[in-house]
Amino acid sequence: MPSWIETEQPDPGAARTFYGELFGWAYEDRPGGYTIARLGGREVAGLIEAGRQPGGEGAGWNTYISVDDADGTVKRVRDTGGRILAEPQEVGPAGRSALCVDPLGARFGLWQPGMRLGVQATNEPGAWNFGNLHTPDPQRSTAFYSTVFGWSLDDVGFATMIRVPGYGDHLASTTDPDIHERQSGVGVPPGFADAVGWLVPGEQGQPAHWHVVFTVADRDASVEIVERSGGTVLSSDKSEWSRTAVVRDPWGAEFTVSQFAPESNG
Repeated sequence: MPSWIETEQPDPGAARTFYGELFGWAYEDRPGGYTIARLGGREVAGLIEAGRQPGGEGAGWNTYISVDDADGTVKRVRDTGGRILAEPQEVGPAGRSALCVDPLGARFGLWQPGMRLGVQATNEPGAWNFGNLHTPDPQRSTAFYSTVFGWSLDDVGFATMIRVPGYGDHLASTTDPDIHERQSGVGVPPGFADAVGWLVPGEQGQPAHWHVVFTVADRDASVEIVERSGGTVLSSDKSEWSRTAVVRDPWGAEFTVSQFAPESNG
């Protein structure tokens, strides 16, 4: 399942200020020029200077998928038509990482946990919510990720849900103890607690990529901060469960802010 996110930035210092104001993050410097973003003391994201990761092209957000065996997963990626940008390597006692590209060109990371399992907070304001896969060929992407990771991809009418059975129970026992209570009675699709993201058909000319979604308490207030800090609002939307906006930071990294606001709750 997706377990970690990081942003590559050409001006890490300025990016720290931008995301700190937007999400309330504090930062901890780590060896090798890596920065850990913290929310209330919990690790929620990484930040690294652009150009230090293979395949990076300027500012952007990366999604890492947790696996039990990085070497075995790399082999499945190759066998299923993907490419490897960085072979599995040790990251001290924290774990092992690798960088891959799926057959449609979407870059993603692998994380084999050691002492660090992944993010320590999810689905709360300032923390990661979903990792969405935008792809020009949903059928081909479904075949790849189902084969490599064993994920279930369910068509729920308005979108395709990427689901890992048992993920909701995992969140309830770790980073999101209120997930089942929060979702009960608001009409979410069956298995929604097990959703790790959504498969989104790409727009014309849009390359395949993983897109990061963050939870916020107030979409409109977050949008104001983005614009005041030099970012751009690309679009906004509202569903029966959430209010969202797709935004771009001042250096070009795109992401979504999402306010959980089910209509049944007013």
